[in-house]
Amino acid sequence: MKRLLYIAAGLLLFCCWTGCKKEGRTDYLDKNAAAPAQVQDIKIKSTPGGAQLTYRLPKDPNFSYAKAVYEIRPGVVREAKGSGYTDTLRLVGYGDTLTHEVKIYSVGKNEKESAPVSLQVTPLTPPVQSVFDSLTMNPTFGGVQVSFENSSQADLAIEVILDTTGTGTWSTVSTFYTAAPEGKFSARGFDSTQKTFAVFVRDRWSNKSDTLVKSLSPIFEQPIPKNTWKAVHLPGDTWTPAESYVQEHLWDNNIEFAGIFASTNSSSLPQSFTIDLGQSVVISRVMEHQAPSSHFYAGSAVKKFELYGSNDPNPDGSWESWELLGTFESFKPSGLPTGSTTEEDKNYGWFQGEDFSFDHLLPAYRYIRWRSLETYGSSGQVVIAELDIWGQVKP
Repeated sequence: MKRLLYIAAGLLLFCCWTGCKKEGRTDYLDKNAAAPAQVQDIKIKSTPGGAQLTYRLPKDPNFSYAKAVYEIRPGVVREAKGSGYTDTLRLVGYGDTLTHEVKIYSVGKNEKESAPVSLQVTPLTPPVQSVFDSLTMNPTFGGVQVSFENSSQADLAIEVILDTTGTGTWSTVSTFYTAAPEGKFSARGFDSTQKTFAVFVRDRWSNKSDTLVKSLSPIFEQPIPKNTWKAVHLPGDTWTPAESYVQEHLWDNNIEFAGIFASTNSSSLPQSFTIDLGQSVVISRVMEHQAPSSHFYAGSAVKKFELYGSNDPNPDGSWESWELLGTFESFKPSGLPTGSTTEEDKNYGWFQGEDFSFDHLLPAYRYIRWRSLETYGSSGQVVIAELDIWGQVKP
């Protein structure tokens, strides 16, 4: 009797184990099924450098997705793929406004393709061309300055080249990567003799614009030595540091976090600090290095500021003895929202330093006063890693 009970119990356990075992996935794929039906009612909407295609999905159980096959230029083929749940394909990468053939395929779950539906698309002006049309290039201190507009906020590279021999031997001297709606940048490091510069735009699909060529003479400039700089503590200025991040760190040639200037967390905006340059200087540009930390294009990093100059500042801290030299706003090459940055952002905002240039020749000043108007996120604290000043020292 016991033997029968043991056998019955064993059978019961075996049945429970096999009944609870997870079944493997079963895919019902018919490799012999015909290719799915074509998509229908295709509508075309031209976009800058591309097109958007919408269509009606076929009622075919074998249908998996639709794809478009097209050439952005002769010999360069791209594909755009949808899914069984979307009715839109987006074509990108065209560098012109010519009419192009596109073939749309329905692809089955067994990867069989339908006969193509052939259609014609005509892209709107691609960003690589529209941005080129907005380019200006003019002489600036130590080089040339390029301005641009990029209303579609496309990812682009703007390249400045130089005829290094005067005989058409071109070399790249600066490449600026951006997706910002507008901006300006400078290629510097040249003497003041006339040179032939050129600039063009390219995109990630290797489309290139025409080339703007100009013969220009850069304006002489030099880095202003910092060994004569001193802090001036005027009434109304904010020089009290957070911990050991003193004002003198602004000119210690250290852009690492240990060398930053940071005002106290209890400070408020607007706030200012003053520097005695120790000699009269015609300032061509100021370069501000942001801190490589949570304050990089965020937090207490300066977003908007004013710069003032004086040769005889009133010791009471009043502003009547100061001349407003310019109002500037921080620029982020990627155009990404706060919290997101790229290597291009890091190179520009921290390593090289944000470049704030003057469009005209200024008088010579010995004293400068920086007035922070807005930061990227804090209510009052200001954090800056380093300041560089370029221009001409006057005797």
